[in-house]
Amino acid sequence: MRLYLSEGSAQGLKVLAAAGASGARVRLERVPPDGRVVPFLTHPRVPALHLDSGTFLFSPNAICQYFFLLAGKEPDDLTNQWLEWEATELQPAVSTALYCHLVQGKKEVLGAIRKRLTYIDQSLTSKATPYLAGEAESVADVVLWATLYPVLQDEFGLPDELPALRSWFQTMNLLEPCRSAAESVLTPKGAQEFKAYLQKQPEPSLHWETPATNEPEEEELAERSLSEEEIAAAAEAWPRGLAALPERWQPPSPVLPVEGRRNVLITSALPYVNNVPHLGNIIGCVLSADVFARYCRLRNWNTLYVCGTDEYGTATETKALEEGLTPQQICDKYNAIHAQIYRWFDISFDYFGRTTTPHQTTIAQDIFQRLLERDMLRTDTVDQLRCERCQRFLADRFVEGTCPFCNYEEARGDQCDKCGKLINAVELKKPQCKVCKDSPVLKSSQHLFLDLPKLEGRLEKWLEQSWATGDWTANSRFITRSWIRDGLKPRCITRDLKWGTPVPLDGFRDKVFYVWFDAPIGYLSITANYTDQWERWWKNPQQVQLYNFMAKDNVPFHSVVFPCTLLGAEDNYTLVNHLIATEYLNYEDGKFSKSRGVGVFGDMAQDTGIPADIWRFYLLFLRPEGQDSTFSWTDLMLKNNSELLNNLGNFVNRAGMFVCKFFGGRVPHMELGTDDKRLLAHVTLELRQYNQLLEKVRIRDALRCILSVSRYGNQYIQVNEPWKRIKGQDADRTRAGTVTGVAVNIASLISVMLQPYMPSISATIQHQLSVPKACNVLTDTFHCLLPPGHQIGTVSPLFQKLESEQIEALRKRFGEGQAHAAYVVSADVTPPGPEGGVVLAGDPQKAEELAEELAKQADHVRQLKASKVEKGQIDAEVAKLLELKKQLALAEGKTPELPAPKGKKRK
Repeated sequence: MRLYLSEGSAQGLKVLAAAGASGARVRLERVPPDGRVVPFLTHPRVPALHLDSGTFLFSPNAICQYFFLLAGKEPDDLTNQWLEWEATELQPAVSTALYCHLVQGKKEVLGAIRKRLTYIDQSLTSKATPYLAGEAESVADVVLWATLYPVLQDEFGLPDELPALRSWFQTMNLLEPCRSAAESVLTPKGAQEFKAYLQKQPEPSLHWETPATNEPEEEELAERSLSEEEIAAAAEAWPRGLAALPERWQPPSPVLPVEGRRNVLITSALPYVNNVPHLGNIIGCVLSADVFARYCRLRNWNTLYVCGTDEYGTATETKALEEGLTPQQICDKYNAIHAQIYRWFDISFDYFGRTTTPHQTTIAQDIFQRLLERDMLRTDTVDQLRCERCQRFLADRFVEGTCPFCNYEEARGDQCDKCGKLINAVELKKPQCKVCKDSPVLKSSQHLFLDLPKLEGRLEKWLEQSWATGDWTANSRFITRSWIRDGLKPRCITRDLKWGTPVPLDGFRDKVFYVWFDAPIGYLSITANYTDQWERWWKNPQQVQLYNFMAKDNVPFHSVVFPCTLLGAEDNYTLVNHLIATEYLNYEDGKFSKSRGVGVFGDMAQDTGIPADIWRFYLLFLRPEGQDSTFSWTDLMLKNNSELLNNLGNFVNRAGMFVCKFFGGRVPHMELGTDDKRLLAHVTLELRQYNQLLEKVRIRDALRCILSVSRYGNQYIQVNEPWKRIKGQDADRTRAGTVTGVAVNIASLISVMLQPYMPSISATIQHQLSVPKACNVLTDTFHCLLPPGHQIGTVSPLFQKLESEQIEALRKRFGEGQAHAAYVVSADVTPPGPEGGVVLAGDPQKAEELAEELAKQADHVRQLKASKVEKGQIDAEVAKLLELKKQLALAEGKTPELPAPKGKKRK
């Protein structure tokens, strides 16, 4: 292997340290910064790793991961999350800090990375481990250390208030591979080694961070240095106005791929029909996909967005029994509920369908026949769990028991929600039928399997291409790798059920297709119900870019099983190019639970009195992109009152009101000065960043760009005070007109940028300002869309304040079920545990939590003893440890072991 590095590139520190830490044997070659060592790239990319096979790796983090993989160190989920965070959050911030210090000569530059340093410190503190991902150093430690080293060495110093970070960083500094890499890259000039390299790079754009205070949150904007060329370009683009925008694309009806256009096909994971979606389901799939679909339309891309309810399977049969309806009646009922919920949330499907259609049967059976003809299927006998009381074989999700891997007591028959491992229902310990709670019996049945091992080579070749050219989230790549790491195994595609797509093969006609073979085919059949020319989307990989949106638990079926199905069918199917998976959204201090009455579900949100666009904004603001996030009523109130009411709404309202109050409702004449042109350049940069992020489906981060634009607008108004200048001399009145005209044009741009996130509010702004429909096209340039003389409409406030009393009432309303459940499960309630919570006798969920607390407390006691702290402090922590043991015993249904009398040994 050859490792190419260039002088002055900070990324070289990463790969050198990773090579040393993993023991990788590489031949080092130094090249100029503009050296083109990767032949198929148009721009130089170093560092780069040239493998013996001829393949090039040119992402620094990918190179580091490859070195550790060679050493047999497979990254876990946490490690991958750290690597994604480093690439998207930490690295850009550090680049800004270095640029400001070395190129611009600023001395105090920790403002650009303060929040990131605090995040690392808090993570290390909460996990109480010496390294980021556990007890041993990982590739994440090496990568983050190398990124931080140039700004945290002696010249800048480590903040004293971050002790966990300080300890970790000093530990990494002492490692031989890190020391050697630093000496190789930085000696003798230290961070100054990077100056020449950075001077050739574009100036980074990042908001400056200020120290935390107890004052109300008011995010300040960094005055990022602008070049004269950027200011001049923004000023030149401004007067071109509406005429400079491309004509809005009007797609054909039905929407079909068009030669020469960017054709985007978007799917959202099909929600299962037998339940009502909660907020986590909505943000994980349909809402995220809707934002991207709306954005694509604003970019004039030819876009089709389809979804529908997944309606076959045992879950539907069981729900029908519960409600005394037929399976079809259940599907009709809940399909209507889902459709109504998504209409209220303003989801812009081009078509919302369902899987219980003739097209589903035809397409699924055709794919099956093609697999059969190509010898991609095999038969085998399967031991299945059958409930004698219910008189049926139990689908995987209708068996619960103890996980064979981690002993989680509520594992499903197909996957454990705690450790994430896939399991067969027969592997569960102490299995139970979810419907009647009886213990099922083991019986044999003949089934059909998709021969995944035979398709593995094709899958890996396709994945390599899709990953290289598409945008797959880090968790989707990791989950996919974990599936194929140990080799694929045949996957059963049939089930002993009645409600499903029938299997068209003698000997199996009493069976139906398993839902995870059948359901993804629903994307095709739903499109077929939309247009009889569906194959122009689904058998057209040359012209169509396919985006799949889902939560992370759906990834393997979309990245492995379904692609293998289509590859094996050999019919030129369109395969996913971009797989976008979220982490989980939790509710307050726990999980959403319909049965326990915990959390907000889709049919309940509209009864809160909070408009749909506010729900959309908040869910998208905390979208779980890199790690789990948590819905909080208090935070919802704060974000509404600060970000929407005080920031965005305040700016748009003031801009419009000034036009109405001071200029008779017509946009005034504008004479741009230096400060105005500088503002146009800042807004243009935010617009470009917004586009770059959304093109990469970084939905949450792009939302921040809109809020930044409105902050620029608020500051502009506040500094120039048009309400005062309008009362002055001619020059002051002219200045008031310019400020008002520029501000109302920024508001019109915001209305367009906001459309994917808050379509109703966007339409309201456009109605109030009489924004022409032709403005609803996004480019990278900010034009004057409302010229002097443009008549606006009546302006009124966009948002209402959420009051504490209102929010507290909603919190109680949607949390009562959880509080009630804690007391009705058992009458055998013990006094509060160590953290004040009630512990129930025989409470498996609480036992799980207590076991984790117990392990942490035991480690804490061991560390105290090793540190030889005062005996009184150790005794206090030991007392907590003993109390936790007592609570754990109760939660496990055991009798707590009484402590022996002090000073006497137990016999």
